Amino acid sequence: MTKLIEYEEASDEVRSVYDDIRTTRQNDYINNFWKAIANHPPTLQRTWQAVKEVMTSPGELDPLMRELIYIAVSVTNGCEYCIASHTTAARAKGMSDTMFGELMGIIATANTTNRLANGYQIPVDERFKT
Repeated sequence: MTKLIEYEEASDEVRSVYDDIRTTRQNDYINNFWKAIANHPPTLQRTWQAVKEVMTSPGELDPLMRELIYIAVSVTNGCEYCIASHTTAARAKGMSDTMFGELMGIIATANTTNRLANGYQIPVDERFKT
């Protein structure tokens, strides 16, 4: 099992990233994902910067929609950790049980139709090409 790097034992470089996570998220909690990848500070820094930019920068997608997309990709990829953490985040941003159920239905349907399209090697309709 990967060692989890707690704030108190972290290097200054890791503490700096942890501090930015805390400031950005406006809470003191550092989850196990960050504690695990802190074993390699360059990966921690790079990954946090990407997540911070994609998930918190202003844009057309609201914060809940971003979390729903993250859940969908995590379900498709089978990432138990990411499903749990982003479901918690989505609930905090207003996702209801009904929304979650609808999301799971969409994910299941999309995965089924994607596999059918790939299996049948269906050519893309001209009108769908941009």
